[in-house]
Amino acid sequence: MFEAYAEYGAVGIIVGLFVMMIVNLMKSQKLQNDDLDSIRQVNAKLETKMGNVEGIVLKMLDRWNRSDEIRDRRHEDLIKEMNDQSDDLAYLKGRLSGKG
Repeated sequence: MFEAYAEYGAVGIIVGLFVMMIVNLMKSQKLQNDDLDSIRQVNAKLETKMGNVEGIVLKMLDRWNRSDEIRDRRHEDLIKEMNDQSDDLAYLKGRLSGKG
């Protein structure tokens, strides 16, 4: 009879330890799920911020490109005007040289 109690006691202790291990694993899994949820939330916020920064950078680049185009057009207009004036000056020099 003592052997039966000892055997059932040992089986009871092993079953108790097994149940305790399962409970600890469930708690650990719950903590990991909570951590993963918080990481997902932070990741979503970062994705939103990255999208906003990307939009700002693209708008800034477009603005720089437009200002470069405007500057290039002004430069071309100035060069054209200078060429026209140098042609007029050469014409006047030729007229003055021809009469003198």
